[in-house]
Amino acid sequence: MNFSFPLPPFRLYNTISRKLEPIKPINPPHVTMYACGPTVYNLAHIGNFRTFLCVDLLRRALELFGYKVIHTMNYTDIDDKTIAASRAAGLSLVEYTQKYIDAFEQDMQTLHLLKPHFQPKATEHIEKMIEFIRQLIDKNHAYIGEDGSVYFRIASFPDYGKLSHLEKDKLKPGSHILADEYIKEHYGDFALWKAKKPEDGEVGWISPWEIGRPGWHIECSTMSICYLGNEIDIHCGGVDLIFPHHENEIAQSESVTGQNFVRHWFHVAHVLVEGEKMSKSLGNIYTIRDILERGFNERTLRYHLLTASHYRQTLNFTWQGMEASREAVKRIDQWLSRFQSLPKSQFQLQEYEEETRFLRCFVEALADDLNITEAIGHLFDWIRHTNRMMDKGEPLPPLQRSWQLVDTILGIGEFSVEIPPEIQTLLQMRAEARKNKNWATSDRIRQQLQEMGWIVQDTPEGQKAWKV
Repeated sequence: MNFSFPLPPFRLYNTISRKLEPIKPINPPHVTMYACGPTVYNLAHIGNFRTFLCVDLLRRALELFGYKVIHTMNYTDIDDKTIAASRAAGLSLVEYTQKYIDAFEQDMQTLHLLKPHFQPKATEHIEKMIEFIRQLIDKNHAYIGEDGSVYFRIASFPDYGKLSHLEKDKLKPGSHILADEYIKEHYGDFALWKAKKPEDGEVGWISPWEIGRPGWHIECSTMSICYLGNEIDIHCGGVDLIFPHHENEIAQSESVTGQNFVRHWFHVAHVLVEGEKMSKSLGNIYTIRDILERGFNERTLRYHLLTASHYRQTLNFTWQGMEASREAVKRIDQWLSRFQSLPKSQFQLQEYEEETRFLRCFVEALADDLNITEAIGHLFDWIRHTNRMMDKGEPLPPLQRSWQLVDTILGIGEFSVEIPPEIQTLLQMRAEARKNKNWATSDRIRQQLQEMGWIVQDTPEGQKAWKV
């Protein structure tokens, strides 16, 4: 998108430095971005999707600023949870995990997340992981345990703890993040390869050590380097992954390559539900499907998870908050419907100072650590301002121009939904009326569709319709 004003530097909080820093890609304008994806043993919940939506927001903002993002997100389809769940269900690991990969991709589409360019599965990269581990052993960063499992030796990596700001000398046994069933040189050493156990069933791969499977951390290091190179511009995930997962990724990756692993670490805060942590015992772990069954649509849910709080602040998910988000989306839709129904004669094509000011403020908020809450505030200021102009019958800028920029970021106006046959018929009739320049009939059908709960947007590519 072309702007009539200079774009500000895009600054983002970097977990490793604990500072706001400008994005400085290795090979501009390309930005490599890796996101830790779901462990596919169950449906992803709203806490998971808050992270994935914030990653989607980051990608959209970077692309708005002219960067060419190369986005990779993995599937963890081999770990303790997927093995246990597949055995309990009486299915092979592949059958079981594919079911949840399919469900996750349906949910991604429902929430209008941009599809990553690469979506590798851990089980499809076992040979590369074995080679990665072999290099760590050769460089004395890893050792083979008594049972044939392989461990990373954290004492061999002096910078261990630089992301989480933990001192490895203070790592103690018994901590939930350090618990391990195997005998190791140091409590903090973590498994790169896990020798097969009875509870693994038929799951296992032949390796130079023992039949077994990779550890969780080696999966992400291998796949990120495989698809994006030794050094990555941005690595994304939830705050719960900072330690040990991302800390361990750094240690094993830099030990193999001898290079800095990641330039910018992007972490998204937790989600609470009505002020409580999500837990099975409280019955407050909600999936995307659970929310839709409550009567909220996907546009409201996307809007809420993106805008209810800044990505580095905990989001307290409440039904009252969802109602407020539904009203906010409704206000946007009413504004869209109103300006789209105006005669073309009311719009002026020349640059409009107030519109430029709005766009500048919106973009500056995004450039300031992805401050979507501030950006939304500017949007509603703009809606109020242009509504007053419409009330007075004053000339307007082409509002589609500013909305196009906003929705490039929000992604709530172009949902691909199943359109009922009766709505499709009306849309076809309206398209025919517009083709014949029968504007009165076109406007009448638009009004009829709106009364039936459908908003119609005219674009250069044709009509787009979505459910309110």
